[in-house]
Amino acid sequence: MDAMTISVVLLWLAVLVLGVLLWALSRQVGVLFERVAPMGALVTDAGPAVGSASPSFSLRGIQSEAVTIGGESAQPTLLFFLSPTCPVCKKLIPVLKSLVRDERRRLSVVLASDGEADEHLRFVREQQLQALPYVLSTELGMSYRVSRLPYAVLLDAKGTVAAKGLVNSREQLDSLLNAHDMGKATIQQYLESPAA
Repeated sequence: MDAMTISVVLLWLAVLVLGVLLWALSRQVGVLFERVAPMGALVTDAGPAVGSASPSFSLRGIQSEAVTIGGESAQPTLLFFLSPTCPVCKKLIPVLKSLVRDERRRLSVVLASDGEADEHLRFVREQQLQALPYVLSTELGMSYRVSRLPYAVLLDAKGTVAAKGLVNSREQLDSLLNAHDMGKATIQQYLESPAA
């Protein structure tokens, strides 16, 4: 055998080995895709349970707007707890603005926090949030047992807690809306159901 024949045989062996490795790698990617399900909002057991009636509040927003939370309403309400000093909250502001713009006819968004009104008014101006109701209420946060931010609670039009959880990304925020649309408490619950 000459050197040319040996090199062709070795190249074909290398191609076959690479083909087998590519098949094994693509199989592993498929297995990982099945194991790593979409991560929804991080649901906590504290506060009103999903499916239960929300506490009702009649509040005055920091821009003197009347805000009603809980009870029957024309459309579902997303209650978004945030803080001017929370970097993740600030990262989600453009997402909230986009959500308000895209879902205006189907969803109301209310921002909630606690603390001094001056700091929050400055935050509203800096982030251009004048179009959104913004309430300051320690009692509201305590009622929903908000311990970390950003936290969101989705109430359906009947005033029932439809979904809730800690939201650190657009995907987690969207998961609350998707869970509500699918009639499930969480995306994880939907994935675990036999119909999924």
